[in-house]
Parts: sequence; C-alpha cells; structure tokens
Amino acid sequence: MRLGLTELRVNSRPSFRSFSHDPSPPLADEIFRSARRSGAYTQGDATYLSLARAFSDAAPPDLPALRRLLSRMRRDRRPFPERVFIPIIRAFGRAGLPLAAIRLFDRLLPAFRCAPSARSLNSALAALLSSPHPFASLALPFISSALRRHPSLSLNLLTFNLLLKALCHSGSLDRALSLLRDHHLDAADGLRLPLPLRPDVYSYSTLIDALARAGRLDDALALLDEMQLDGVAPSTVTFNSLLRALCHAGDLHRAAKLARYMLLKGCPPTLATYNTLVHGLCLRGRLDDAAALLARMPRDGCTPNEITYGTLVDGLVRLGRPSDAKHLAEHMAANGLRPNEFIYSALIAGFFRSGDPDEAMRIWDEITTTTSSSYIKPNTVLYTALIDGLCRHGRMEAAEEALGKMTAEDCTPNVLTFSSIIRGYFQAGNSQRALATWHRMVELGCEPNEVSYSILIHGFCEEGKLKDGMMAWKNMLNKGCTPDLVAYTSMIRGLCEAGMVDGGMRLFNDMLARGDVEPDAVTYNTLFHSLLIGGNRTRAMVLLGRMLDRGCDPDPVTCNIFLKGLVVEGKGREFLDGLVVRLIKRERVEGASEIMEVMLRKCLAPEASTWEKVLRGVCKRKKVWRMIDECWGKMWG
Repeated sequence: MRLGLTELRVNSRPSFRSFSHDPSPPLADEIFRSARRSGAYTQGDATYLSLARAFSDAAPPDLPALRRLLSRMRRDRRPFPERVFIPIIRAFGRAGLPLAAIRLFDRLLPAFRCAPSARSLNSALAALLSSPHPFASLALPFISSALRRHPSLSLNLLTFNLLLKALCHSGSLDRALSLLRDHHLDAADGLRLPLPLRPDVYSYSTLIDALARAGRLDDALALLDEMQLDGVAPSTVTFNSLLRALCHAGDLHRAAKLARYMLLKGCPPTLATYNTLVHGLCLRGRLDDAAALLARMPRDGCTPNEITYGTLVDGLVRLGRPSDAKHLAEHMAANGLRPNEFIYSALIAGFFRSGDPDEAMRIWDEITTTTSSSYIKPNTVLYTALIDGLCRHGRMEAAEEALGKMTAEDCTPNVLTFSSIIRGYFQAGNSQRALATWHRMVELGCEPNEVSYSILIHGFCEEGKLKDGMMAWKNMLNKGCTPDLVAYTSMIRGLCEAGMVDGGMRLFNDMLARGDVEPDAVTYNTLFHSLLIGGNRTRAMVLLGRMLDRGCDPDPVTCNIFLKGLVVEGKGREFLDGLVVRLIKRERVEGASEIMEVMLRKCLAPEASTWEKVLRGVCKRKKVWRMIDECWGKMWG
C-alpha cells in the first residue's frame, strides 16, 4: 500500500505514535517501496520529512523512533535533502544529546549523501549551546573540523552569533572580542570566517551581557560605545544587561545615567528594565525610590508582576519593615495579582525576625485556612519559614509539631528546614536534641550543606565543645563542602577561647588564602580580643592594618576592644583619631563617621583637623547622593 501525501498528513499522528511503541520495525516497507525520481524530487522524501517532524515534535522527542528512521534512510543508499535532518538535529539538542546532533551532522555526507549547509551546521551548533552541560567549548573545534571537511561550506551571521555565544559560555571573552572585531581568531585556533560579516545587535548584546556578568563593566560599557560607532543601534535587551550588572554592583549612579541614556536612544523601559532597577534600589535600601518606580510603571505601559512586588516585599522585610511589606502585598492583591508562596514566606519570616511572632502566625493561619480567599497550599518554602521563625523564638514544641504536619502532608523537609531546628535546639541549650535532629536529617537522605555544617560547628563551639566542632569541621571538608564565614568565625573563636590563638590565626590565614570567604568585623574582633588579652599588641596592630587594607571597616566593638587594651597607656584618643584619619584617606567615610560617634560618646574629642576631614567627606558624599536623586527625578519624574 502506498500512502499519498494528503492521506499521510491526516493519519500521521496516530500511525507514527503507534510505530514508536511497536517492537517490530516501525517503518513499513510498503510506505517507501518503489521510490521514483522526478526531476529534483524523489518519492518518499516528503514521507521521511513528515516522520522526522512527527517524532521530533513529540514531547519529549521520540528518540528510538528517530534512530530507526535514520537506519531506514541509511539502508536506502540514496541522496537525501538536508531539510529532513534539521528537525532530528534539533530534537537531539532538546533531548540533551548535543554529541548525537554533532555525530549526525558529521554523517550527513558519508552516510546519507547529503551536502550540509549553514542551516544544518547552525542547528548542530545550537544543540551544543542548548545543553546544560559544558559542551560550549566544543563549538570552535566543531566548526573548524566542519570547514576542513566541507571547504565550500558558507557560514552566515547566525553561525557568527552562535560562535560568539559559545565562546562567552565557555568563558573565552577575550577571544570572543577578537572574533567580534576582526572576524577571525588567532592562528592557534586556525579559524577564519570565509566572508566579511557585519555584527548585528544580537552579536554585540551577547558579548556585552557576558562581559557584564563577568564583572567587566568598563569593558561592557566601552563595547556599547563601540557598537554605536559601528552603526548598530542598541536594543532594550542590551541596556537591561548593563543595568542588571550595575545594580548588582551597587553602582546606582552609573545605572541612573545609563537609564536616562537608554530613554534618549529611543529604547523604552520594559518590565525587565523596571524589575532590574527595583531590585537594584532594594539592594541599596532605597525602598522609597523603588516604590516610586512601581507607581510610575503603568504610565510607561508596564504592569508590575509577581517579581516586581516580590522584590519590594523582600527589600522591605530585609530593612525590618514587615508591616509595610504586608501593606504592599495587600496592594498587590487589590490590583488583581495574588501573592505567591515566596511573598508570604518573606512576610512570615519578616514578622518573626522583627519580634512579632503573633502576626506571623496570624498570616500563616489566614493563608492555610481552606475557606480563606488567600488560601495557599503550604509547600516546603512556607513550612520552612514557619519552622525557622518558631525556632528563633524558642518554640521548639510548636516547630516539631509543624514538622510533623509538613511530613504528614507529603511535603518533604529540606536541609534548611532541619538546619533551623538544629539551630533552635542549640540556642535552647539542648545539644543532644540538636545532634539527634542532625542524625535524623541524614537518615532521611537529606544531604548536609555549608549552612547546616556552619550551624553545627557554631553550636558546638558556643558550648565549648571544641573537639566536636573540629570533628564536624573535618567531616565538612571531607564531604567537599566549602566553609562559610560563620563556620570560620566559630572555629576561630573556639580556638581562641581554648587558648589556641596561634591556631586561630592559622585558620584565619587559611581563610584568606582560599579566597572563597572574606572575614568581617566579627572575625577580626575575635582575634583582636584574644591577641590583646594575651599581650600581643604588635600582632593586633598588624592585623588591624590588614583589616583596613582588605576593605573591612572597624565597628564600635573593635574600638572598645582596643580602648581596653590601650587604657593603661592612655593612648585611646590618639589611637581612634588616627584610625579615623586612615579611613578618610581610603575614602571610607561611613566607617570614619561611626568611629567619630564612638569617640564623642566616650568624650574623646577628635583633633580639629580630623573633624575637618570627616566633614569634608560627609559633605562630598551628600552632594553625590543629591546628584543621584536629581538623576532619578529627571528620568522618572
């Protein structure tokens, strides 16, 4: 029986699906029998193409059927058009099998007598980039090999952009810049694009985004200028990448200038633009400005979404303003957007941490009551926020009860859930229950992470169980977990309190050498206290210099520790005055102002010249903030 093309299209879906589950060969010989050529058309090509599309478009792609289809085509021993293979190559990419896509491309000519073009090459290259695995580094060798085997292969702009993307994904940003500017890579790569290609907005945006994400903001901004000199107009996507990086770096001044420049270039802000700016303002604690942007969004045709409101709610909670966050969530609901579990978990955590557990429980009861309009089925995020809050307030029985309900409702506790309970028991002075909860977590298959190990180490060291803390430390390293700041500081404090100051210093130096964690004032203060108590004033002064050089400002605790150590010599005022001057020279006005407050509270008058330096720094800083506010007003007012 021979199917016509019309009949094939009508019956393709059920027939092809049944083929993929039939253990016998799925492609009946009758469909492809007596293939005849008519000009450039071979009878059966349309059938193969329909089958390839049907099996490839399935969710997920029917890979066994595609492989059987390819085997059947190979047995035909005749040329096939390239369009038959395009959906198959793309299907391999979507299925997370980029190497299978590459192998199929390599077999097109020898196995199927199909001369590949840029279309199949681009499909295979896109398959490499679509995989979450690090296959992007194979893109350059793949293209080089393809050009050697197919000298007539002509690359196009899409190939160029995909190669740029591959280099960016593999971290080869300088090579990507070379490719963008010169259209070829260095001699060691052996790749020269055969045609002069003019980069488009996608080309520049890809590299600008990669540079911005890598923290190379100056290079990214310079490339923005270069892009426009080359006659390529930037898009909103281009600006959004830069705004995201500037806001993440806390550089709101340049972000404001760039946003204004974006408007002048005719790129209207999108929802992504607003969400980026709102997030950046929240990171800097400028919630009022973020709220002003929220009010402006409708005027620019942008409707705030869950991300916009969620960012603001989280920012208000972090600033200790859960009541304002709750009002914002109510405003969100009034505008037709239902708060999700992440917003409610932030509210619950915020009220617990601000010392209002009753309001947190009231919100919990409201959203977990099935008859309530705010009902949300509790998930792991919500339960963890509740359990963490109860543990912080010492309500361990209520926390255990909530954990029981959580498991009864088939909601699986995660490592953060158990870590909250472990911390709660340590805070309650019940290390045995904390350790029992740890063992329970492990028995349930919940793998400990850096946070849980930090809580365990901190709890042991706080109770003076240094040996147990060191065992937990070694176990954490053996598991491949990187110690965080809490773990390092806890171990350093435990060693120092046990009289092992040299051991604490060695661990401190190990933290600096690893480079994964930067010590904060609490870490330094622990060592300052132990060194000065032991009479090691010189080492304490050297460590203070390292603290300033690494960008960590002393806090009031630091001042008090040194004042106690220097009180016998009567040099407390001179020491703090000099510390203020050292910070001013480093342009760290906030740290200098904080130490000035300590001096005034202790009636230690600074030198007149020190007063002048601090006032100049503060006034200069206020001027900068005023200019930033003026920029925001001009842009969004």
